[in-house]
Amino acid sequence: MKRFHQVLLIGSTFLVSWLGMQMVHELGHVLGAVITDGEVKKVVLSPLTISRTDLGRNPQPLVVTWAGPVFGSMAPLLVWRIFAVFRFAGTFVMRFFAGFCLIANGAYIGVGSVLRIGDCGELLNHGAELWQLWLFGMATIPVGLTLWHGQGSHFGLHSSQGEVSRGVTYATLAASVLLLMIGFWVGGE
Repeated sequence: MKRFHQVLLIGSTFLVSWLGMQMVHELGHVLGAVITDGEVKKVVLSPLTISRTDLGRNPQPLVVTWAGPVFGSMAPLLVWRIFAVFRFAGTFVMRFFAGFCLIANGAYIGVGSVLRIGDCGELLNHGAELWQLWLFGMATIPVGLTLWHGQGSHFGLHSSQGEVSRGVTYATLAASVLLLMIGFWVGGE
């Protein structure tokens, strides 16, 4: 039964990290648009597709586009630090999530710049330099990997031999279900 909980925790953590990363990234675009007097037409968060934010008026496209990966990387770091300061149960899940967001956003911007996909194409089309995108990736990915380092025992790996916190496991599962519901509710195709 402990292996069941271990697999459930690891699977839920990956799911909540993927869905949460997309939501925080898109929230960054939305906040960037609001701050620059842009117009958000639609936010797509459906788990069945890649998230995106569609804009109408966008007077500062460079700011709005950078706001996604920057906020999407920094906000989870801040939340993890709050969890750590107050020693909340499941702080390790938030640490994993912060690392995941840093790695995902860094890889998306750094590696995606070569193919000019999504935000990378927007950034380059609106005046960002290729080296800036690479620098973002080089700055975020190692920090994300550092956050992941040494966290295996919390997930039942190594010497913990599959033993995990059942409370954290079910809380992470509940968060996954909640984010799935939000994703289907907010902006599908």
